Amino acid sequence: MNILRRFIYILACGLYAAPSYAATTTHGDWLAYSQKERGNQACIMSSEPSKSAGKYTKRGQIYLIIAHRPSEQRYNEVSFQAGYTLKKESTVLAVIDGKTKFSLQSNKGHAWTIDAQTDEAMIKAMRAGTTLVVKGVSSRGTKTTDTFSLKGFTAAVKSINKTCKVK
Repeated sequence: MNILRRFIYILACGLYAAPSYAATTTHGDWLAYSQKERGNQACIMSSEPSKSAGKYTKRGQIYLIIAHRPSEQRYNEVSFQAGYTLKKESTVLAVIDGKTKFSLQSNKGHAWTIDAQTDEAMIKAMRAGTTLVVKGVSSRGTKTTDTFSLKGFTAAVKSINKTCKVK
């Protein structure tokens, strides 16, 4: 999906409450933008997988998302939108460059890290890496593997950091 189509999809689906978009920039395989959520600024970056595998017949949009929500003192939040309902109480595995592993907790169609320290560690590993592979299991038991390029990741992080004034 191209960047403009992804942007329109995010807007149309209302993935974030009452969005009001500011500058949107592309950094390699990552899109960085800011928006208003409930009157407060949020800075977000996202990417789609460069490759998806699994024996599924239908699947929605897949995104890896990093977000800053300064008004809530929430920074570098890592989340994954699976494009299907994940198996209840399942763990989603994220592996950077085949060696650094992170377990993400899941709920319905999303997964995220367990705490801010894990977010920070994952961001650090992603900045040093080239590829992130996310493995999940659907509510029907279908195993999926999504591969994300980390090309442009560091530039996108710098962009949202600057916009949200994060050091």
